[in-house]
Amino acid sequence: MATSTTTSTQTASQPVGTLRITAENMRQLFPEINTSLSESAAQSSELEGYDAEQVRLMDEVCIVLDEDDKPIGSASKKTCHLMANIDKGLLHRAFSVFLFDPEGRLLLQQRADEKITFPGLWTNTCCSHPLGIPGETGDTLDAAVLGVRRAAQRKLDQELGIPAKQVPLDKFEFLTRIHYKAPSDGLWGEHEIDYILFIQTKVDVNPNPNEVKDTKYVTADELKKMFKDPKLGFTPWFRLICETMLFEWWTNLNSLSKFTNEKEIRRLL
Repeated sequence: MATSTTTSTQTASQPVGTLRITAENMRQLFPEINTSLSESAAQSSELEGYDAEQVRLMDEVCIVLDEDDKPIGSASKKTCHLMANIDKGLLHRAFSVFLFDPEGRLLLQQRADEKITFPGLWTNTCCSHPLGIPGETGDTLDAAVLGVRRAAQRKLDQELGIPAKQVPLDKFEFLTRIHYKAPSDGLWGEHEIDYILFIQTKVDVNPNPNEVKDTKYVTADELKKMFKDPKLGFTPWFRLICETMLFEWWTNLNSLSKFTNEKEIRRLL
């Protein structure tokens, strides 16, 4: 189930962060991580009773990182999101897209009830992972940013039906990276270095009901009111970003250059 997209001539005695690991030497580096190599997500007991399409997506290959955002290998989405593995240090790369319309309103999505992690919660426009595939993996910051832009374009189409031509790669503004950890329930959670991407453009939205329960454009004041509504729930990464940086960035939506391409990783742990 956990696979590597790279081949290594290095040994597991080298420092984590310089290795291109395979599934086998991942087990040497992370001996306590349950990589569940012998079974697909569909055969996994942890995934019994979940939506079939969401279970299938748990076989996607995420990029495993050290804490400096250096790729050290790959593992399945299931492996990366089991809280038992997260608690032992497994970390992967992610992205969060904030899409604004020409009037400056932010497009929110409510995650579908079928989602395995954080179902039914409101969040930013699109949150997902670059995959351990050519074009989405990068060792340097510039290459990684290009990879997450490609992944963002792919997922905006898959989740929200937004055509790639409406969100060209060069329109995504990379702001910063956040490192955070959050449980979803007793079994699943997130531990990610999350790339924050802004884009302002007019798009056609046709949500995939298996991914998205609802969508809504909001002003900053409307979003603040939503946070005060006890009936509404929000993903932990979205709440963290809102509580720290989002509203300052939003105020400066037409002059983002002073906030873009931040080199340091923001630790929100």
